[in-house]
Amino acid sequence: MKAVGIIPARFASTRYPGKPLVMLDGKSMIQRVYEQATSANLQEVVVATDDDRIRQHVVDFGGKVVMTATHHQSGTDRCYDAYSQLGDEFEVVVNIQGDEPFIQPEQINKVLGCFAQPQDQIATLIKLVQSQEELFNPNSPKVVIGAQGQALYFSRHPIPYLRGVEQQDWLNRHAYYKHIGIYGYRSNVLAQLTQLQPSSLEKAESLEQLRWLEHGFRIITAVTELETIGIDTPEDLEKALQYLRIRNL
Repeated sequence: MKAVGIIPARFASTRYPGKPLVMLDGKSMIQRVYEQATSANLQEVVVATDDDRIRQHVVDFGGKVVMTATHHQSGTDRCYDAYSQLGDEFEVVVNIQGDEPFIQPEQINKVLGCFAQPQDQIATLIKLVQSQEELFNPNSPKVVIGAQGQALYFSRHPIPYLRGVEQQDWLNRHAYYKHIGIYGYRSNVLAQLTQLQPSSLEKAESLEQLRWLEHGFRIITAVTELETIGIDTPEDLEKALQYLRIRNL
């Protein structure tokens, strides 16, 4: 199975403009993501951007980059734009978040491992929720899974609601999982996803993956025990720098 990793990277982030080029201990965020991805079982890794500053930076550190249109509303659309420029030789496309510089190669490999069966169309990662703060944080989407590991629903609110149980006891009574935002798609499925119109559930929760579920696509999950550190704001950057300092001690 030939797989390509595509890293969407926008300069014009609403909450943190220019974040792909932010430096983390001597390397840019996008370079760190790229180098982590190249250690996974991918045949190729590509940055997909609409900004020439990012394009030039990737070229300068020796990475591969393709220019995409400026109008894309999601990383999925940008991934398909990039994939369509690479040809049809890849069976699976992995969408790797450009703002998670500590993504681990084994996490990418877990996503690739979800495509053992032909009916498996989309794959993503989940992680057991460990704290009340995580459980009730609307910025950390949760996922409900079925008996075969398929995603049933994603929500910013904890689901299921435990009737008759105090909220502080929910984690002791049920295994809740949070979503880790990396996706794998069969290439023919990726093409179909880009043709879908936003759905009512997606609009309600502001979660793109609900569009896919609402249209009947199957999302398989794999459990990771590794934490990721996404960088959405300058405050998140400081947390990432602290993580690097601790790791390098």
